[in-house]
Amino acid sequence: MGQGPLIVQSDRTVLLEVGSPQADEARHELAVFAELERAPEFVHTYRITRLGLWNARAAGHTAEQMLATLERYAKFPVPQTVTLDIEETVGRYGRLVISRDAEGGLIITATDPAVLAEITRSSKVGPFLGIRRSSTEWTVQPWARGQIKQELLKLGWPAEDLAGYTPGTPHDIELDTTSGWHVRPYQQQAIDSFFEGGSGVVVLPPGAGKTIVGAGAMAAADTTTLILVTNTVSARQWRSELLRKTSLTEQEIGEYSGEVKEVRPVTIATYQILTAKRKGEFAHLALLDAKDWGLVIYDEVHLLPAPVFKLTADLQARRRLGLTATLVREDGRENDVFSLIGPKRFDAPWREIEAQGYIAPATCYEVRIDLPQDERLEYAAASDDERYRLAATAPAKLAVAKELVTKHAGELILVIGTYLDQIDELATTLGAPQLTGSTPTAERERLYEEFRTGRTKVLVVSKVANFSIDLPEATVAIQVSGSFGSRQEEAQRLGRLLRPKASGIPASFYTLVARDTVDQDFAQNRQRFLAEQGYAYTILNADELSEAA
Repeated sequence: MGQGPLIVQSDRTVLLEVGSPQADEARHELAVFAELERAPEFVHTYRITRLGLWNARAAGHTAEQMLATLERYAKFPVPQTVTLDIEETVGRYGRLVISRDAEGGLIITATDPAVLAEITRSSKVGPFLGIRRSSTEWTVQPWARGQIKQELLKLGWPAEDLAGYTPGTPHDIELDTTSGWHVRPYQQQAIDSFFEGGSGVVVLPPGAGKTIVGAGAMAAADTTTLILVTNTVSARQWRSELLRKTSLTEQEIGEYSGEVKEVRPVTIATYQILTAKRKGEFAHLALLDAKDWGLVIYDEVHLLPAPVFKLTADLQARRRLGLTATLVREDGRENDVFSLIGPKRFDAPWREIEAQGYIAPATCYEVRIDLPQDERLEYAAASDDERYRLAATAPAKLAVAKELVTKHAGELILVIGTYLDQIDELATTLGAPQLTGSTPTAERERLYEEFRTGRTKVLVVSKVANFSIDLPEATVAIQVSGSFGSRQEEAQRLGRLLRPKASGIPASFYTLVARDTVDQDFAQNRQRFLAEQGYAYTILNADELSEAA
C-alpha cells in the first residue's frame, strides 16, 4: 500500500486527498486527462471521460503516460478495468483518418477493416460517404468533413483529420516587438502545438495573453484571417492589440459588427452578427466567404453560440484556432468543439503560469451571510424557481459588499452582479458607476478607461464584464450574484484579476453567498473548475471579514 494522494476506482472516478504533501503535483498531472466533479474541503472527486482522454491524446499525451500518473500517485493498485479502459479508449483516437486522395477528394481510412465496417453501417454516417474503395477506405462527400467527424465522435471513433487546409489569400503579417515586448515561452509553445496539429484549441488562463497566441498564429500563417469575438468591446480590444503588436495597419483590419460592416484582410466579427437572422435566414453568412480566409480564430470558444457550430461544420477546409480559459461548456457541447474546431492542442495550468510570474497570485474567499428571519421564511415558502433569485439578491449582501469596498479602499475594485435591480442598488449604495448590457459601447469604453487609469476606483458591472475585458490593474472582485452554478463564469470573473499588477498588490476574489440556500449549493459547483486549477477558497463568515488578509 502506497502513501500517494489518489484512490483510483473501477467506475473511472479518482479521489484526491487534498491534505497529502503530493496533492498539488498529482492534481497538476491528473488535470491533463480527468475532469474535477466535486471539490469539498478534504477529498476532491475527478472523473476520467472519453473526451478528456482523447483531448489529452490529441495534445500529445500517451495512454502510458496517463497510466503512469495514476500508478505514481495511487494509494492502492489501479484497478485492471481502468487500465484496460484507458488503453482501449486512447487507442481509438487515430484508428480512423480523414485525408485526401491523389485527385484531392476526401477519403476516410481505417487501420482496421472491422472499424470501417462498423461505422459505414451506421445510418447516421452513411449519408456522408461516397463509394467503397477497399475494406479500409471509403470516399467522403466533399461537403461532409465536419458533419462526419461529429457523428463519428458520437459513435466513439474520433477521426484524426489530416485532410489539410486551404492556404487562403496570402497576406503578410509580422509580429512587431520593437516596443520591447516578447512572445513568452508558453505562448510560443502554444503556437507551435497548434500548427503541428493543424486546427484545435489553446487553453490559457485569463491574463496569460491569448491575443498574442492569436497574433503569433496569424504571423505564422501569413494569410487573410477572420477573428470571431464575443462583443464589440472585445473586437476593439483585439484591433488595438493587433495594431500595437503586429505590422498590421488601420487599413488592413476591419470590424464587422452591429455598428460597422468592414471586410478587410483581417476582419474581426462578433458572434452576435454572425447569428443574426432576417426573415428566418442568417443575414450575414456571406462574411464566411467574403474572402478566402486562411485562418479563422474563435475567441472565448467555450461561448461559441450553437448556430455557429453549424456554420463551422462548413469551414473545415480553413485552419481554425479556438482560444479559451476553459473547455467547460455549460451546454455540454464540448464534443462539438472537439469535432468542429479541433481537439485541445495546448493547455497551460493556471498555477504554473502564476509561478512563472506571468499572471498575478490570487486569494479566493467565500463569504457566507446569514439571512434575517423574515427573509428565511420568505425563502422557505418560495417555489424552486424563485429561491435562487431570493438568495442571490439578498439585501444583506449590500452591507457586506460595502464593508469589503471600505476594507480595500484605494484599490481598484470590480463589484459583479447578475440581476439588474441588484446592480442598481449596489451602484447607489456604493456611490459607484454601473455598467450593464444596455450601456452604449462608447460609454462602456469610457468607464473602462477611467477604471484603468484610476479615476474611477469602484465599478459595478453585470455579466457583460465576464469576458474579454482588459482591466489589468483591478485587484479586488466582489461577486454578489452569478449565473447559477456556472464554472466558466467563475473562471472568467477571477480572470479579471489575474493580469500582473504594476502595483504588486495581490488579488482578492470574494464570492458573497447566502448561507444554507441554493446560493451556497451553486457556489460549490461554480468553484469546481478553479479548484481543479489549484485555487482554494477560504470560507469566512460575514462577521469575520476584518480578519481576512
